[in-house]
Amino acid sequence: MKVQTIKALMDACYQAKRIRELLPALPKGVTSSHIIYLDIIESMERQGQRVKVSDISDALHLPRPGVTRTVKDMEAKGYLCKHTSAQDGRITYISMTEAGRQLSRRYNEQYFNGLAPFLQDISEEDAACTIRTIQQLYQVMSERSGQVE
Repeated sequence: MKVQTIKALMDACYQAKRIRELLPALPKGVTSSHIIYLDIIESMERQGQRVKVSDISDALHLPRPGVTRTVKDMEAKGYLCKHTSAQDGRITYISMTEAGRQLSRRYNEQYFNGLAPFLQDISEEDAACTIRTIQQLYQVMSERSGQVE
């Protein structure tokens, strides 16, 4: 890839960050991480999976201690609840409360469904290519993080 293209790609990532800042304001005490966690939990539950902290950690490629902190915060705010496995007391499952479902619905169903008609000109293939490119760029940048040249 040419240096100029790399710079343009980095500029596009900056614009992507600014796009996220244009999303509707979240309720006080709610972070974008909370919405992402709710998305993951809801998606896994739809597939019939009982969700553990490790599942969220694996899905987001995040360290478990950070995920555990966010889950505890969400539980304290009433968006999630924990259930100990009846078969193995060492396993704790996480599920959304009704407040968590309402929060998820508000941002996912209402906002993103309302946004979809305005994005019709972007094909699924183009969106998938953008996602893959950003993921690859993130992987490279993560691996190089801390290296000084």
